[in-house]
Amino acid sequence: MAAKKAIETFSKSLIEEVHKWGCFKQTGVSLRYMMEFGSKPTHKNLLISAQFLHKELAIRIARRAIELERLPCGLSQKPAVLKVRDWYLDSFRDIRSFSEIKNMNDEKEFTEVIKAIKVRHNNVVPTMAMGVQQLKKDINPKIINQDFVDIHQFLDRFYMSRIGIRMLIGQHVELHNPNPRPHVVGYIDTRMSPVEVARNASDDARSICCRQYGSAPDVHIYGDPDFTFPYVSAHLHLMVFELVKNSLRAVEERYMNSDKVSPPIRIIVADGIEDVTIKISDEGGGIPRSGLRKIFTYLYSTARNPLDEHADLGVGDNVTMAGYGYGLPISRLYARYFGGDLQIISMEGYGTDAYLHLSRLGDSQEPLP
Repeated sequence: MAAKKAIETFSKSLIEEVHKWGCFKQTGVSLRYMMEFGSKPTHKNLLISAQFLHKELAIRIARRAIELERLPCGLSQKPAVLKVRDWYLDSFRDIRSFSEIKNMNDEKEFTEVIKAIKVRHNNVVPTMAMGVQQLKKDINPKIINQDFVDIHQFLDRFYMSRIGIRMLIGQHVELHNPNPRPHVVGYIDTRMSPVEVARNASDDARSICCRQYGSAPDVHIYGDPDFTFPYVSAHLHLMVFELVKNSLRAVEERYMNSDKVSPPIRIIVADGIEDVTIKISDEGGGIPRSGLRKIFTYLYSTARNPLDEHADLGVGDNVTMAGYGYGLPISRLYARYFGGDLQIISMEGYGTDAYLHLSRLGDSQEPLP
């Protein structure tokens, strides 16, 4: 029924146009370019930005819509995946329905269109997770391995593309802010303090931990709070929040029935020539080697899956201590988006160290899937 609905909703000519635009080449941008271009949000620059997005977003959205049609094991026909595909087709149609952007009135109208697209796609991650869960319940466990590799690679491309699309839209929209915060260019904080972001993210993670368990281990942060560099603070907050959340859960569950005081989580911020590295260490017992290779695959989680407990697709609005296994792989994508990386090293029986590498040069192009 859902498949039939999707076919009926979208015209043949629209589907043909999606396939045509999906063949066009994507154009990546760097953090440095976004920062320099956005530092002077003149009418001319805003117009150039809108004209670029008018073409670039159509290409990127079309590519993902095509991929959503071609997933293995019948994943494309799962109701949740069809819902996501509909969002992408709707968004492609909205962009292509907008005529050429010639003046600032056009630019303002187009900015409202892409703001609405960004909101439409807010729940893509939990909805896709639901689709893969629907597949896992139906598929023979003996044949899932190879197909799941293909699905994992698709999800990596899909979510990396989503990060890029949301970054481009968010950057453009924020350049219209009449009262930007000091040192902020769109989404980019040109003087971001990683120590301050780590502190805020840790506080948020601890409050979630307290809500779930009634208490939370301390978090100790080491580094120069006055050190700053250009980065997207929202991205760093998300990554540190996920890593600290994992550490808090591991420590809390290891010591909840113990007379011993829970050891603190330790965060060290190191300022290198090429990278800023943030190490998050816990004594939560570590991860077995057999599980370590799975932690960056989607839908592997040592925690109970919230998608099994919430039938509707609105779970993206709920922040739980542990999720559907997407925290680590998506955090790594955010790190890699601007040329960084995320590594996890475990000592089973003791604890885990997460190394978050952030490129401070800002010259790497977006990795375009």
